[in-house]
Amino acid sequence: MNRSDHDAVRALAVAYCEGIHHARPDVFEEMCHDRFLMTGVTGSGGAVFWDKADYLARVGGRAPFEGAPSYEILGVDVAGGEMARVHLWVDVPPRRFEDHLGFVRVDGTWKLITKVFRTADGPALEG
Repeated sequence: MNRSDHDAVRALAVAYCEGIHHARPDVFEEMCHDRFLMTGVTGSGGAVFWDKADYLARVGGRAPFEGAPSYEILGVDVAGGEMARVHLWVDVPPRRFEDHLGFVRVDGTWKLITKVFRTADGPALEG
């Protein structure tokens, strides 16, 4: 594993969590690949899907949370310097989400290409 790749992907995971907390769609405009797709596992056994534009609207459509961001990066895996996976949880009151983020390197830059998540605590996500 290349330590600089690991550190770069971890830094993106921190920026991701802080961008969610501070309601900063500009962070995700830069971070997300144009073909980004997000999948949420709902409490009723189904799934909901958002593309990049939908995700930016969700992040920008609410006020920032007060206080410090609450999150934990549980794992970072980099494979061959071309793809990476991050497992984390992040609080988006009144919920805590468990996220699995997939990154790909495009033209030398790490881009978030996929996010699969579930509600880990709090009201179930229904859409």
